[in-house]
Amino acid sequence: MNKSLVFAAALILSTGLAYAQTPTPSQPPDGQAPGRGQRPPQDPRSMGGGNCAQNPYNCKDTANPIPGNPSVFIEEMTWMDVRDALAAGKTTAIITTGGIEPNGPWLVTGKHNYVNRSNCEAIARKLGNALCAPNIAFVPEGTIEPPSSHMTSPGTISLREDTFRALLTDIAHSLKMHGFKNIIFIGDSGGNQEGQRAVAEELNKKFNGAVVVAHVQEYYTYGVVSEAMAKEGIKEGTSDNLHDDPIITLNMFNTDPKSVRYEERVKAGKATINGFDISDRKKAAELAKKIVEFRAQYTVDAIKKSIANKGTLPAPPRTRQQ
Repeated sequence: MNKSLVFAAALILSTGLAYAQTPTPSQPPDGQAPGRGQRPPQDPRSMGGGNCAQNPYNCKDTANPIPGNPSVFIEEMTWMDVRDALAAGKTTAIITTGGIEPNGPWLVTGKHNYVNRSNCEAIARKLGNALCAPNIAFVPEGTIEPPSSHMTSPGTISLREDTFRALLTDIAHSLKMHGFKNIIFIGDSGGNQEGQRAVAEELNKKFNGAVVVAHVQEYYTYGVVSEAMAKEGIKEGTSDNLHDDPIITLNMFNTDPKSVRYEERVKAGKATINGFDISDRKKAAELAKKIVEFRAQYTVDAIKKSIANKGTLPAPPRTRQQ
């Protein structure tokens, strides 16, 4: 046999034997530090991103060292804030879904997300026992390739329906594991409704009474909002045929006037939508608050009915889409 082949074979054999004889790491005896490359056992009291044994602020029962954040948005709270809110009875979580889509020349692509910001806060505060989960900004907006529906417009971001439903499922399941007892889906876009309803019904069955999961479609009944706001003076004339109207514009205005290009429109003499003038800033602000107030109360009433029903209510009559 060729000497080089013999040498190679011997080298491989000796390496394999050495590897086989290498002792596997074992758990150190109690009271001894773990060896190099080993992780210490997790303290069951640990949370907050660190080990309880290394810092008391990582321990589940350590008191919050500062006053709690009064925000109702989970993303603005520390884990201690959320823990304490749950202990105080804030066990309803609201999951809002928006979208990134075209909305005419004045409204930013995140229209629905701006709407949800104002409305979720108002809903949570009216309920008194609720927090807002981070808004889901990305939703189905049409097929990605080839582009369809809103995906034909630059700036749109779309999700596949199964991706959207998986996202809803995992977020709701996460909230359930932390102790939330009621998980509510509300969506400000027409394409979000079917997926939310399906996921809510599926999870409600899966959790089997441990948690109520409900899709509240009443949040999306824009026709009802328009009828109510017509009594407040918001009366539309001829349509501009844009993906926009006074209700949605003013709802966004309440969150951030920049999101509807307010100052630029007033300066350019374009501060009307469907014949309704919004150039009087004080009046616009007052109407915007009334829209948020109405939508919040209407949704709160529906949320309470859904919780009492222990799940999603029958679908309300279909109204115009936004």
